[in-house]
Amino acid sequence: MLDRDGFRPNVGIVLLNQKNQVFWGKRIRTHSWQFPQGGIDRGETPEQAMIRELHEEVGLLEEHVRIVARTRDWLRYEVPDRFIRRDARGHYKGQKQIWFLLQLVGHDWDLNLRATDHPEFDAWRWNDYWVPLDAVVEFKRGVYEMALTELARFLPRMENKSRFMRQGMRAHDQEGGMEMFNGGNFELPPGGSFEPDPHTNHQSGGHEHQR
Repeated sequence: MLDRDGFRPNVGIVLLNQKNQVFWGKRIRTHSWQFPQGGIDRGETPEQAMIRELHEEVGLLEEHVRIVARTRDWLRYEVPDRFIRRDARGHYKGQKQIWFLLQLVGHDWDLNLRATDHPEFDAWRWNDYWVPLDAVVEFKRGVYEMALTELARFLPRMENKSRFMRQGMRAHDQEGGMEMFNGGNFELPPGGSFEPDPHTNHQSGGHEHQR
């Protein structure tokens, strides 16, 4: 199902644990890492597609997660011809995605990469929120950066961090420091930076238009 511009509707999933780390999956039989994602079927809403893909790719059910936020608009990336099946070239251009930020309310052992007979990943780990973009296939990096940046302000507060920030704000106030943090509810995750630095190219196998 393509739109008039040749983009397939798709969802992307950023799954958090209780430490605001994200699920980071290694694509099966490649050295490329990515977030779960998948196409929206005809008649599905983005949220319905996200719930289906969550189970197909990582084995989780709706009850295992809490929806924290989603991107406001579609984020698009184009797929180079060498990653597109020959019979799709000329009319398939790439993906347009709605990204969801989820928090795991279940347990690590609820994840199952073999929930279906067509697994997407063969390994996974928890990673700091700002994932290493040089491990992502090059044509997806821009969308990853946009999605992570838009969703970062919705990251759940971690109590120990909030306490540290409140102490820091009191110190700033006493010293006449900056006021921009007063009353704010935004914090960067561990190792956070607004300028991830993808500095190496990475190739991934397979045909992108299928996911």
